[in-house]
Amino acid sequence: MGVRPLHDRILVRRMAEEEKTAGGLFIPDSAKEKPQRGEIVAAGNGRVTEDGKVLPLEVKAGDKVLFSKYAGTEIKLSGEEFLMMREEDILGIIQ
Repeated sequence: MGVRPLHDRILVRRMAEEEKTAGGLFIPDSAKEKPQRGEIVAAGNGRVTEDGKVLPLEVKAGDKVLFSKYAGTEIKLSGEEFLMMREEDILGIIQ
């Protein structure tokens, strides 16, 4: 891919949201919000503490996660959009 996140940062690809509601109504593009779910594409080695120790990340590449609405920085690589964020922006791992 060409990018390796540093420290406690992760690279996330947004997952597509549903096209229709549970009741069967289709959602127009103008009403859709950006998804808050994604798949981790790459992860750094971990957070470096003040005394120089590295705390490993709880997430890994391939995990499907929920993240906060305004988390991360949007970047474009090879024509595809990704989010670069810190592990602390992750709300949970989807089982």
